[in-house]
Amino acid sequence: MRAAEVFVLENAAWPALLVNDAGTILRRNQAAARVFGQALEGQAPLLTAIWAPENGTTPEQFIAQWERSPSATAPLKLRVKGGTVQTFQVSICSFQRDTQRFLVFQLLSETDARSTDANLAQRQKLEVALQLARSVSLDFNNALTSILGYTSLVLSQMEPDNPWRHLLVEVEKSAARAAEIANDLGTFSRQEKETRPQAGGNLNSVLQRSVDVFRNSDAKKLNWVMQLERRLFVVRFDEAKLQQAFVKVIENAVQAVPPGGRITLVTRNVDLKQETQDRELRLAPGTYVCAEISDNGTGIPPDVLPRVFEPFFTTKKAQGHRGLGLALVYGIAANHGGGVSISSHVNVGTSVRLYLPAEPRVVFDTVISHRDLKGTETILMVDDEDLLLSMGETILSSYGYRVLTASSGQRALELFSQHVKEIALVITDLVMPTMSGRELAENIHRVSPETPVLFTSGFVRPQNQNDELTYLQKPFTSQDLLIKIKTVLSGTIS
Repeated sequence: MRAAEVFVLENAAWPALLVNDAGTILRRNQAAARVFGQALEGQAPLLTAIWAPENGTTPEQFIAQWERSPSATAPLKLRVKGGTVQTFQVSICSFQRDTQRFLVFQLLSETDARSTDANLAQRQKLEVALQLARSVSLDFNNALTSILGYTSLVLSQMEPDNPWRHLLVEVEKSAARAAEIANDLGTFSRQEKETRPQAGGNLNSVLQRSVDVFRNSDAKKLNWVMQLERRLFVVRFDEAKLQQAFVKVIENAVQAVPPGGRITLVTRNVDLKQETQDRELRLAPGTYVCAEISDNGTGIPPDVLPRVFEPFFTTKKAQGHRGLGLALVYGIAANHGGGVSISSHVNVGTSVRLYLPAEPRVVFDTVISHRDLKGTETILMVDDEDLLLSMGETILSSYGYRVLTASSGQRALELFSQHVKEIALVITDLVMPTMSGRELAENIHRVSPETPVLFTSGFVRPQNQNDELTYLQKPFTSQDLLIKIKTVLSGTIS
């Protein structure tokens, strides 16, 4: 036998025997040795050593019968270790080497066969569950995109002191939490090991949105100081998890400062020439982005500071805190290949620094003004969900864009051919019936190769780094959409 054939035989999950025309067992795998024991030991044992009379045929007759009428499997009774007779489903295949023919018997016990059938049924049930999860995730993401889009648009136009503002903020926060559930459903339906894929982007925008969760509330009137690096390096991150970490650190800062206190947020690029020596922060040499959140609050006592990253450790048990705050932050940073450090002085304040691995290239800074988000270009928006087309048209037209909408790829191509010289950008859902977003993009680029296409989806993920630059994950806010449009149109990713 060739090496590959030996490997296949030896590594078969069920008992397997290599037999010649004379009924001599030339090789058996470990599974067969366990099942048949001493009967197959010694030099060239015969098939008759384990053959049961209950078959009503000899091995030679059984093989001849199989040759006349080959079948996928056939029942076969064999004597196993201990002397008992057991029924197997046998699968036989033959091959020729020079002038000699060989047969491979693969044996599946009735117990294993039932288990295989049960596993197949279970897999089929799982496939149905995965398909259902996929469908629910898609529909849920579309609905949440509409909710988040309209809510964030109204908030962007609303005065900070409007008495209804805090209610809309709560709606936005609830929709964001629901989006995490939808994302988890999508992850389950794709059977991914990681919770979410990490996409490249600018950390400033995530930090800004995390701050907005607190700045839009009336809990305290605080002084927020933002010192964000305009040319911040690209970080690959799971946005939902990273925002969770930022929110937790900011929440601690908000609780520590008095009314009118100061919270400072700083981002910067860091180039480590050698491994850090800090006991709690172990980073390899390389390029990182650091996000530092500082406050001038009560600070942390020296005897407590070494324990702040311990799971379930908290000094706020009376308030019902579970003590998962900074331990969670530490875990999220570590899962991104980074780390966390903290410094604090009583009655002076606390600084928490998150370090994340970065690529030394600059991504468009998304912390930009309302005015900078405006545009006058013509945009073709394509989605098979009418509510998303309506939402997109409302958002983009309110910021000065001219919007054309199409609910199918075919209609989009018709509109594109009519307005090819005017359309500056095409925004399309990736998953659509009849013609997918990628197929639409291919057709558009045959007519106008230079026209950029922005893909949106709550299910399909970017396939490579280039896809990330023209991909927007559902659900998204109005600012997410407007920033991505500016990024694509200005070509500021370098």
